[in-house]
Amino acid sequence: MAQLSGPVRSFLATEAGSAGLLLAAVVVALVWANSPWSDSYTSLWATEASFSIGGADLSMSLGHWVSDGLMALFFFVIGLEVRYEVSVGVLTDRRRVVIPALAGIGGMLVPALLYLVIAPGGDASNGWGVVIGTDTAFMLGALAVVGPRFVTQLRVFLLAITVIDDIVAVAVIGLVFSESVRPLLVLAALALCVVLAGLSRLGAWRTAPYVLIALALWLVTFEAGLHASIAGMLGGLLIPARAPTRQAVDRAARLFRAFRQSPRPDVGRTARMGLQRAVSVNERLQTVLHPWTSYVVVPVFALASAGVDLRDGVLAEALSSSVTWAVVVGLVIGKLVGLGGFALGGARLGLGKLPRGVGEGQVLGGAVLSGIGFTVSLLIAGLAFEDPALRAQATVGILLAALLSALLGWVVFHLAAVLRGETEADLPRFLDRPVDPATDHITGPPDAPLTLVEYGDYECPFCAHATGVAQELQQRFGDRLRYVFRHLPLPDVHEHSELAARAAVAADAQGRFWQMHDLLFAHQDQLEFEDILGYAGQIGLDVERFLEDLDSERTAARVRADVASAEASGAQGAPTFFIGNRRHTGPYDAQTLAARLEASGAGGGPA
Repeated sequence: MAQLSGPVRSFLATEAGSAGLLLAAVVVALVWANSPWSDSYTSLWATEASFSIGGADLSMSLGHWVSDGLMALFFFVIGLEVRYEVSVGVLTDRRRVVIPALAGIGGMLVPALLYLVIAPGGDASNGWGVVIGTDTAFMLGALAVVGPRFVTQLRVFLLAITVIDDIVAVAVIGLVFSESVRPLLVLAALALCVVLAGLSRLGAWRTAPYVLIALALWLVTFEAGLHASIAGMLGGLLIPARAPTRQAVDRAARLFRAFRQSPRPDVGRTARMGLQRAVSVNERLQTVLHPWTSYVVVPVFALASAGVDLRDGVLAEALSSSVTWAVVVGLVIGKLVGLGGFALGGARLGLGKLPRGVGEGQVLGGAVLSGIGFTVSLLIAGLAFEDPALRAQATVGILLAALLSALLGWVVFHLAAVLRGETEADLPRFLDRPVDPATDHITGPPDAPLTLVEYGDYECPFCAHATGVAQELQQRFGDRLRYVFRHLPLPDVHEHSELAARAAVAADAQGRFWQMHDLLFAHQDQLEFEDILGYAGQIGLDVERFLEDLDSERTAARVRADVASAEASGAQGAPTFFIGNRRHTGPYDAQTLAARLEASGAGGGPA
C-alpha cells in the first residue's frame, strides 16, 4: 500500500464530501421549523409508516424510522469501518492505538464531567451523553475548510479517535437509553451475533447471508427493547475484514483473462465472482453503503432532528438555560481539554507517539473540531429528554457548539501555523535522497527524462505485481524512462524480506542485481537462506564472494540507507512509488502511473 489503504481514503473523501449536504439539511430544517409551514414539518415526522408481512406488522412514525432504522444503518457502516481498521487498517499496530485510545477516553470523560458540573440535577442531568460524541462527517468537512492544506496524517489520527468515541456512544445509546428490555429476545439477538460471527468460519463470501442476518439482528434487537443502533454497530463489528491474498488476486486475474479471451456470460459471471471473493465482505459492504449513509441517511436524520422552533421566546430561553451552556461547554471546552490534553499528555509521558507529521498545535485544533457532535449528539438528546423544552435547549447547544468549534478550530490552526510553523499535517511528499546512478539500482538510461522510483519488499505479493507494472511501463516509454528500485523490507510482516534485500545488494556487487531481483520476486515463497544460495549459483555468481557480501556491514548499511530514505520520504509501506521526486498516492496500475509519468514529463528534464 501507499501511505493509506484504499478503503480509508474512500471513507475520508466520502465523509468530508457529505458535510456540505449535511449543513444544507440543517439549514432547511431550521428554516422549515420556523416558517409559517412549521406544522407540516412536525406532522411529517409524526406520520405513521408500517410494513406488514402476513400477520406480522412493524409500525413507527417516520421520525422513529429515521432514528431507529436509518441510524442503525449509519452505525452498521461505522462498525464495518471499526472492524476494518482493527483488522487490517490504521489500528492493527497496537503501538499506534495508545494515544488515540487515551484521547478518545479523555474526549468523553471531561465533556461529561463538565456537563454535570453545569447541569448537575433534575432531568437536565440526563443529557450528559449528548457531549460524548463527535460527528465524523462534519468534523472532517470543517477540517477541510479551516485546517492546513495537507492534513492526511491528522485525518487518520482523528479517525482513530472517533473509533473509540463511536463504540462508547453506541453503548450508551443502546444500554442507557433503551426501554424495558425483554431478556429472551436479547438472548436471541446474542445468538444471531454468534451466527453472524461464524459465517466467515464457514467460508461464506457472498454478502447476502451477512445482510440477512444483520437485518434479523436489527429487528430482534428493536423488539427486545434495546435501541437499534447497538444492533447496527454489533453487526458491522462482526463482519470480518482481511487484506486480499495473493492467491485470490491471482485467481481473479486468471478468470478475467479467460473472459477477455472468451467473452461469454457464464465466463463473465465466474470472473465477477472471482473478483468478489478476492475482496472481503466488509470492504464490499463499505463500498456500497458509505455513499448512502453519507449522502442520504445522515442528511435525512439532520433534516428530521435539527428543526427546532425558536419562536415565541424559545431561543431566548435556550440561551439562558444551563442545559444549553452545559452542552456548549462540554463539547467545545471539554473536547479541547479532554481529547487534546490526554493525547498530548500521553505523548509527553512516553506512553505513545503522535503520528508523524502532526504537531501539538494541530492536535489541539483537531480536538476543538471534535466538539462538532452533531449527529450522535442530536440522537442522544432525543433519547435523553422527554421534555420538548429541554430537548430544544440541548439542540440549540449542539448547533451553537458546532459553530463555535469550527471558528475556534480555525483560530487554533492559524496560531499553530504562525507560532509553531505547523503548516501541514502530512507525511513528507518528496523524495528525500535524489536518485544517484552511482549507488541506486537503475534500469533504463541514467539521464532519461522520466523517473519512476519504487520502494519495495521482496516478500510482498503486491510488490511482485507492481514489478510487472514497472516492466510494462518500461516497454511503453522505452528510453524515456529510468526505473529505480529501492529496498523497504518489512520484517515485522515478512520475515525473509531483509535477507532477500541483502541478497539483492550482494548480487549487485557482482553486477547481477536485476537477475537476482527477478528471481526473488518469482520465488517469494522460497526465500530461505538455502534458496537464496541456490539463486546465487543459478545466475552465475561467485558464491563464496556472495556469502561474504551477504553478511558484510556494507551491504546491511546499503539496505538501511534505503529504509531511512523511505521513511524520510513519507513511504510507510510497500510498494510506494515516486513519480520523479513526488510521492504517488492512489492506484498504482500501469495506466494510472503512465498518466502521472506523462504529466510529470510536461516540464521536461530528469527528476
